[in-house]
Amino acid sequence: MRVILSSLLMSLGFLAAQAQAAPALPHADIRQSGFVYCVNGQVNTFNPQKASSGLTVDTLAAQLYDRLLDVDPYTYRLVPELAESWEVLDHGATYRFHLRSGVQFQSTAWFTPRRALNADDVVFTFQRIFDRSHPWHNINGNSFPYFDSLQFADTVKSVRKINSRTVEFRLARPDASFLWHLATHYASVMSAEYADHLAAADRQEQFDREPVGTGPFLLGEYRAGQYIRLQRNHRYWRGVPLMPQVVVDLGSGGTGRLSKLLTGECDVLAWPAASQLTVMRDDPRLRMTLRPGMNIAYLAFNTNKAPMNNPAVRHALALAINNERLMQSIYYGTAETAASILPRASWAYDNASAITEYNPEKARAQLKALGLENMTLQLWVPTSSQAWNPSPLKTAELIQADMAQIGVNVVIVPVEGRFQEARLMDMDHDLTLAGWSTDSNDPDSFFRPLLSCAAIRSQTNYAHWCNSEFDAVLRNALDSQQLASRIEAYNQAQKILARELPVLPLASSLRLQAHRADIKGLVLSPFGNASFAGVSRDDAGDKKP
Repeated sequence: MRVILSSLLMSLGFLAAQAQAAPALPHADIRQSGFVYCVNGQVNTFNPQKASSGLTVDTLAAQLYDRLLDVDPYTYRLVPELAESWEVLDHGATYRFHLRSGVQFQSTAWFTPRRALNADDVVFTFQRIFDRSHPWHNINGNSFPYFDSLQFADTVKSVRKINSRTVEFRLARPDASFLWHLATHYASVMSAEYADHLAAADRQEQFDREPVGTGPFLLGEYRAGQYIRLQRNHRYWRGVPLMPQVVVDLGSGGTGRLSKLLTGECDVLAWPAASQLTVMRDDPRLRMTLRPGMNIAYLAFNTNKAPMNNPAVRHALALAINNERLMQSIYYGTAETAASILPRASWAYDNASAITEYNPEKARAQLKALGLENMTLQLWVPTSSQAWNPSPLKTAELIQADMAQIGVNVVIVPVEGRFQEARLMDMDHDLTLAGWSTDSNDPDSFFRPLLSCAAIRSQTNYAHWCNSEFDAVLRNALDSQQLASRIEAYNQAQKILARELPVLPLASSLRLQAHRADIKGLVLSPFGNASFAGVSRDDAGDKKP
């Protein structure tokens, strides 16, 4: 906890300093030189490796950084990014990447690179994450939540430079999911030269706060709680982005964001509330984009605390939740009730998975048989809209009402940002409303980060559930490159979850995005936000009747 709190305090200090004397949001000139992207969120770090979810991973990483690999948003297949090709050797225990030549890092107000990307940058990036003895591993805390949940520090034996454009990863054993994890935004590639520059000046903490990447946009200005200004990277290897700048508006939520979209203060509205769909569809000045989402909303039971440590109690409480009402009142037809922690779009989804029945009478009888009438439980819930749930607080209130019908008093505890992660790890809560979205098409990116034993330490397993049988099944799923073998293992994993019920899957939602009609070239991916490099403004678009 000392590490978590220390990192948290440093982040808060950084944000407070940035917020001093903050000017008004710079909308005046943006329509001539860029666009405004409105989203409700917080920034605790600009390095996605150090984040467990949120704005940095979902939106900013695709603008600031690149990865070795990407996932095509339409075919769901791995495609080259910084690595132009790769090889899988030793039955999946060795991976070799061949890098593009001439990829330039961003030139910012705080750093001017003197060379292009090479193998040293890739080795530095991943050694910092995986090598606990690396001099940069503990800078700004030693937590790399996504990779910690996968136990990559124990999985990766070595990352070595073969030559300036070739890097090789050797694993302790075969891992069929490895390439997919390197295609997530958590695996953004950093500059070793920038790290050396900061180390020479003894300013290492700056590394995760003042980013230097190879992405299409660089950080121009940041005002905590208000906005982030991104400026186009003229050295971008794919070509200069069409828009000179993007302003990410952080300053409003709920109906305030919709109002800004309608008045033109926002050009793009990320994750609009499903209840606002009718208004947006009926406005000829707006356009809507809907895509299947690789996400899941769920209710996590704190299995480390009585009575939530009893599967019978968890099953009884699950019977009380009216899933149909959640679909109608929260998602308005933009989600489907979840029967598994995996979305139906996943290739490993078990079609035999069953949605928990809604039966309050049965729930009440089971709790009475367990001697647990008139319980009081704390339900912790994030306050802002999420990719997996547009209205978490309203969802919590509906669950609260459902539980009241069976004699269970639920106290809602709103929590925010990094406070949620830190507080959930002290294990005082009974329930938490949570969710997960990933930019990977591999099932492992759901199972291990959310429910493995290692994910408890990495702060992503809110259920505090550790099951050796489940972990062994996940390990077996990674040993084979054969899809049929992996599907069989993941079906077994889903059956264990249905039996033990450490989390109750609630919904898998469509990804929604609304924008002004004159904004062209936006790509909405099931795996997270895509680059804004191809976004442009059609001056005639907003004038159409």
